[in-house]
Amino acid sequence: MISREMVQKIAGLARLELTDSEIEKMQKDLAEILGYVDALNEVDVTNIKPTSHSLPVFNVMRADVAEEIGQGELDNLLNQAPETENNYYKVKEILTN
Repeated sequence: MISREMVQKIAGLARLELTDSEIEKMQKDLAEILGYVDALNEVDVTNIKPTSHSLPVFNVMRADVAEEIGQGELDNLLNQAPETENNYYKVKEILTN
């Protein structure tokens, strides 16, 4: 079983305030979770190839390609902005020197 002090330390790291009854419940719950994790040590994985994902992962992002738009479409987009300057959206400065 996990000690009361260990539960209090974990709760402190998570910035949780636990009552005495919650600490007792967490002791049991954490011991159970660690028991499940410990059971994984019994699994034979000698012939299993290490993976970072269970499925093959591919880049699904499209290429970042600039496209020309007509003046009408540009005007339509700029008219939706609260403030513009020289065909750009004008936004509040967030980075200063």
